[in-house]
Amino acid sequence: MPDVSRIIPANEYRRERWRNGLGWTREIARVPDAGAWNWRLSIAEIEQDAAFSEFPGIDRELVLLRGNGLRLRFNEGRVVELAPPHGRHRFAGEDAVTGELVDGPTHDFNLMWRRGVVRTELLHRPLVGPMLFFTEPGVHWVVHLLAGQAAFDADCGLGNLWSGDTAILAAGPARTRYALQGGGELLAIRIEDEGAGKNA
Repeated sequence: MPDVSRIIPANEYRRERWRNGLGWTREIARVPDAGAWNWRLSIAEIEQDAAFSEFPGIDRELVLLRGNGLRLRFNEGRVVELAPPHGRHRFAGEDAVTGELVDGPTHDFNLMWRRGVVRTELLHRPLVGPMLFFTEPGVHWVVHLLAGQAAFDADCGLGNLWSGDTAILAAGPARTRYALQGGGELLAIRIEDEGAGKNA
């Protein structure tokens, strides 16, 4: 699990090649950071039609952030189009899929998690006034600010979020409240360790 809650500014994302070498991604975070990760966040930069890397044992969800659309063409014949403003789709990392640009390059938010280890829920929400997030043992939250600006309450110790930044709200030994205020829109991702709460 992540050690501490923190904000990751957009200019600190790590740009790296896709696993198959056919594109670029900006990695936001991976947890744990060393060895085999349990969940990972990144922004894929798709500049040409290309096959996606395969990730056995991983599930993933893709959200269109920028561009005129992305078509996911699966080898078994299924086709899914991510249309603006924020089309999205979940699929298995084993799936053989090619990303086809509808009209020019796209940037796509990429949530990946290890099947059977964690489960996730991704929400797209407007930010109008205050929004509350609660972490607890085994339950983390991620907030990716799509547009606008926001700030966590002073007692959270996190500070400001600007468009494109990401906040990691780490699970701790007790239930913890995070209050976010501002205006814009965001992706909020609940990440729960499998088995969390079963022994409570």
